[in-house]
Amino acid sequence: MADPVVQRTASNDREDSGLVTGEAVALDVRPASVILRGAGTAIDAVVYVGLLLGVAWLVVQYGSAGIDQAALRALGVVGLVLFLLVIPMVVEIASGGRSLGRLAIGARIVRDDGGAIALRHSFVRALTGVIEIYLTFGAVAAMTGLLNERSKRLGDLLAGTRSQIERVPRYVPPRQGMPPMLTQWALVADVARLPETLSRRIAQFLSQVDALVPATRARTAEQLAREASVYVSPLPEVPAETFLWGVAALRREREATALRLEQERLDALEPVLAGLPHGFPER
Repeated sequence: MADPVVQRTASNDREDSGLVTGEAVALDVRPASVILRGAGTAIDAVVYVGLLLGVAWLVVQYGSAGIDQAALRALGVVGLVLFLLVIPMVVEIASGGRSLGRLAIGARIVRDDGGAIALRHSFVRALTGVIEIYLTFGAVAAMTGLLNERSKRLGDLLAGTRSQIERVPRYVPPRQGMPPMLTQWALVADVARLPETLSRRIAQFLSQVDALVPATRARTAEQLAREASVYVSPLPEVPAETFLWGVAALRREREATALRLEQERLDALEPVLAGLPHGFPER
């Protein structure tokens, strides 16, 4: 197993790379990737441009007889501003940072500190989006997102916003309990509470371990075992994957026991909390 100090430093570095609110609270959220953001933006662009073309066709087809060319050009400018700037901004504000495309990919626009966006954020994003999405066919937005570690486009950088994934993956119950070879070790093992990020990575690995190729499976298991070994004593002499199964099962069992004991204490206090003082009449 690797040196505990090195592993703890690496783990802290990963936690520091997450989102930190204005109250210095670290949030572990996943930013939407460039591909997902591109898909959501394409859906929104098709909807808005389709509405614009549909309204333009109706105006030309049924209302152009009594309107001169200057008025038609003015209506065209108004339509562009309405469908490419105003409506996207209104939809984003009314839906709390969402849109039809973002609902499809499970994302939402938030401030850099994780809070809800305001009108000024949406206005800057919509105004910049006309240039980087519609006028350049998304080239500027794609290049900026590829160069940014959180896949931000130019409008996000100017407005101080980000796109984060909010769709929670389906819970997969654990397939395996404590490995038989670790039964005696579990009786004396001391497994501290794992960091939330590491605990979730181990759970994700164990839930999809059968779908990984052998080389990736072994490499990932070794890496996760090195990180988890900092919080375990004594360390059993077993393969890395078996070690992860043992740690996950032991933590799950002890947390379930703690929750059960807490509920029992609350149930014992229920008569005292819900009852009336001695001699106090019921009304």
